[in-house]
Amino acid sequence: MRTLWFYGAALLPLLAWAGPAPGEDDPVEVRYEYGVDSSPQEGVPRGTVTEHMWSDSRVFPGTIRRYWVYAPAQYDPQRPAALMVFQDGHAYVRERGEFRTPVVFDNLIHQGDMPVTIGVFVDPGHTSAALPPRPGWEPKPANRSFEYDTLSGDYAHFLLTEILPEVAKTRPFTDDPDGRAIAGISSGGICAFTVAWQRPDEFRKVLSHVGSFVNIRGGDAYPSLIRKEKENRPLRVLLQAGANDLDNEHGHWWLGNQQMAKALEFRGYDFRFEAGEGGHNGNHGGAILPQSLRWLWRGYKLPEK
Repeated sequence: MRTLWFYGAALLPLLAWAGPAPGEDDPVEVRYEYGVDSSPQEGVPRGTVTEHMWSDSRVFPGTIRRYWVYAPAQYDPQRPAALMVFQDGHAYVRERGEFRTPVVFDNLIHQGDMPVTIGVFVDPGHTSAALPPRPGWEPKPANRSFEYDTLSGDYAHFLLTEILPEVAKTRPFTDDPDGRAIAGISSGGICAFTVAWQRPDEFRKVLSHVGSFVNIRGGDAYPSLIRKEKENRPLRVLLQAGANDLDNEHGHWWLGNQQMAKALEFRGYDFRFEAGEGGHNGNHGGAILPQSLRWLWRGYKLPEK
């Protein structure tokens, strides 16, 4: 069953945000200010968000999860839109959260700075019989690390064979891989990179916020893999990271992102590294989300047919 609601309605402020897991102990107080593109603007048409539930996974059996679908006011089902998928969807879909993605989409689409885009916000899988009453980290989705930190094609397969075909039934989107982007925070950030790395025939734009490019499940191998690959993959990558990110048994997260940036630079990838002073949270990435999306989508036009 699904429920239709406008993302500005009373339901959304109830969604929980306790920071990306792992990283609840982030002590850093550096705060970045948000610009006008992160707030609703007069005269800008507002899109809609629908909430859904998925419990019939073949790739991750025994899991249950929420996901949300954003459609801009300009969306025409007869003209398939661009697509952007967000991991840890509840963290991105809130109007008053760290990212405020639907508001940013509304403003940038209205300005012509990004194409008409369907947003799909997917939460990690819970292994309980029923969903927690509210999205968030209490309790933490038990399957999150397995889905997000594993360097395999399984999660890409999950999106491409389960969630996205379901979305396309009512919100068709382009099959042009250059018109498809994928994003995430922390373990969701490395997951976004893994999806595009494994399936550049489906996704070619990556946005990672404080990505977990450390050894949780072998993610620290990516800089070496990038440097030693025979041919570059057709990817555009934006990495955001903070100098006060975590330093724990998995590795030094700020250093891991710097290693990724240097590897992408070494191979001549189309990439951007947004270095800040923040910690393991979504504040910096959210504050620069409008600029990040402008860069990620620059020059892209949807196919006429």
